[in-house]
Amino acid sequence: MAAPRGRYGGVRGGYLFRGSSLAGMGLVGMVIAAWSTREDGHYDDFGSAMTSLAAIFSAAVFLLGLGPAVPWLLGLLARGAARLPRPFRPAARHLADDRRRTAPAVATTMVATAITIILAIIAHAGSAQSRANYAPEAQPGALVVRFSPEHAAEAEAAVRGELPGVPIVRGHLVGSTGYFDVLREGATYIGDQALLRYLTGNPAMSYDAGAAVVVAAEAEQDHSVRIDYHLTSPDAGTIKSIPAITVEPVPDGLERVFVPMELVRGLGLQLDVEALIVDPALHRASEADRDRLAGRLGERAEVYLEQGYQASGDWRYFAGFIALIALIGACVATARSSRPRVLRRMRSPRLLSACRAALAAACGTLPGAVAGCVVGLLLAWPFTVSIDWDPPPRVPFDTPWALIGLLAVAVPLLAAVAGLFVSGRVSGRGSRPPAP
Repeated sequence: MAAPRGRYGGVRGGYLFRGSSLAGMGLVGMVIAAWSTREDGHYDDFGSAMTSLAAIFSAAVFLLGLGPAVPWLLGLLARGAARLPRPFRPAARHLADDRRRTAPAVATTMVATAITIILAIIAHAGSAQSRANYAPEAQPGALVVRFSPEHAAEAEAAVRGELPGVPIVRGHLVGSTGYFDVLREGATYIGDQALLRYLTGNPAMSYDAGAAVVVAAEAEQDHSVRIDYHLTSPDAGTIKSIPAITVEPVPDGLERVFVPMELVRGLGLQLDVEALIVDPALHRASEADRDRLAGRLGERAEVYLEQGYQASGDWRYFAGFIALIALIGACVATARSSRPRVLRRMRSPRLLSACRAALAAACGTLPGAVAGCVVGLLLAWPFTVSIDWDPPPRVPFDTPWALIGLLAVAVPLLAAVAGLFVSGRVSGRGSRPPAP
């Protein structure tokens, strides 16, 4: 609507004022959302969702407000065409000849470029924060099969059938007739010597059936741990201390407390098998092993392969689709010419069409890249909040500058190549040989 009809018509001040006002309101909304989520701490689930939604709405308003700037930029290029390289001078004037047609296509390229960069920045910020928040469930590379005690026999049969000859480590838990807990932070594992070697990563780790082992990065001053257990009623619980030693975990290993199964049974408690573990020091399980076990056991067990944090790349498909829309927008601005006689007067119509497509793409991608960086860096704050009660601090993330630069360069180049093919159809319609 803001685009004038002719080359020399300027964009009316009312459109520019309303556009800049909308862009300013959207920018203020995003700044408020980023400022309100700048602190590292717990955020309410509903409140953080509403803040993110408000930030997205503000980003949409911001991009909408940039619309009148597109025909203004095309007119500015036409007026300053004499300063451009020689092949781009007629291309700039040609784009400004009919801005009612070219401006919407260039604006589409601008918005699509901005959305692509916003997705890339938010995805990188979210991946960095999720990697910092990630809590592994097992030792690196371990294959763990968890199940209820009544499915222990079929789970072990499935593991032995799919992984014949592979040593299996068993994890135990106290049955429903009793209760057992170690009064310290960290998960408790109950098992035999094989489980202890899995937790410590040390095949030569000595085993004492009467002492617990604390796997911790820092040495413990106390040589005992307190346990709470009972056989029937919780009111009849007993608290006592048992001997313990402290060992350091393997690199990237977990901090856990190991209690020998003989010690627990000596308290009169019954143990059931709750997990089967394939120790990565003895056998390196693969994703194929996990998938076969999961398909064989179905819902009777949970099969988990610890591979560390795995970033999702699904956003790349959507971002690639949006980037394709940016390229199509630049090509639409070139596909049909409202001045075919200008093309016929040119000695190289294909060169003119390619330069016009590249210039239209540049007019969309460069402002879109700047807008996308502004929006993406502001939206990274509300999109990396934590709803946990004990959240880790925010971590820095790498802005994908290489991807942003590649997008800003690749779209104009691809549009120029597409313009070479479009020009043949445009210039051939009703054309006649140029006069000598």
